[in-house]
Amino acid sequence: MGKTILITGTSSGFGNLMARSLIKNDHQVIATMRDIDGKNREAASELTKLGANVVELDVTNDASVTAAVEEALSFGNIDVVVNNAGIGVLGVQEAFSADEFQKLFEINVFGVHRVMRAFIPHFRERQQGCFVNVSSLLGRMTIPYYGPYNASKWALEALSENYRTELSQFGIEVCILEPGGFPTTFMDRLIKPKDTSRDKSYEAIEPGPQLFFDNFEQALKANPSQDPQDVADALVSLVSKKRGEKEFRTVVDKMGMGEHIEGYNVNLNAITGGIYGAFHIDHLLTLKDN
Repeated sequence: MGKTILITGTSSGFGNLMARSLIKNDHQVIATMRDIDGKNREAASELTKLGANVVELDVTNDASVTAAVEEALSFGNIDVVVNNAGIGVLGVQEAFSADEFQKLFEINVFGVHRVMRAFIPHFRERQQGCFVNVSSLLGRMTIPYYGPYNASKWALEALSENYRTELSQFGIEVCILEPGGFPTTFMDRLIKPKDTSRDKSYEAIEPGPQLFFDNFEQALKANPSQDPQDVADALVSLVSKKRGEKEFRTVVDKMGMGEHIEGYNVNLNAITGGIYGAFHIDHLLTLKDN
């Protein structure tokens, strides 16, 4: 039986693929994005033709989130909310201003919190519901020149960890999807620091930001198995699983990073279980069957 699934950031990239894949698998999709009557008009029209309900949503704006949630719920109960909207960066971390950091966190962290906080009362009243937060392998480790992005995804991981335990006794599931780097339009929209005056101090370091990025893009082209559709398929598989049987973390990668992160996740799971057990709160790691 199909579920009703709301996804943020569906104008392009993973979000667009997720929406299309869920529709193909007989789920009802509420596809959200900004500017559906402007620059994203074509994307909105295409998803509508496929059968999605398209809703305007800017995750950085409280009023927009409130209005979007109200409109989404007018279609009926929501079973799953996928927090996919996000943006990346490229540049030496020192060059990014606090305002530029904040812009990134508004989307990648605070935006997720806004959407979750808006939907939690609905899920709590029903004693069921699932959030899937799209993180990254860079939420588990860091690589240079993606500093603010790394920090935002680490924050998202912690946000998700905390919500997982605090919401488990209401029957609400929280899951994390951790993709590696994939060839999507995400790569075309990276935020770069406006102030480049500090870059000169890093000229002797190799590779520099642009060369590092170019090399990674070449690696992606040389590895066609790193297919963005795999991320959409992983989401379809995850949301199709029964309550209480969904993995907390799902890694999607064929570039040699995923296998290492899988081991990291297994170890952290054991550490978390041990510490929660020591404080006699390990029941919070298990979804309550209401």
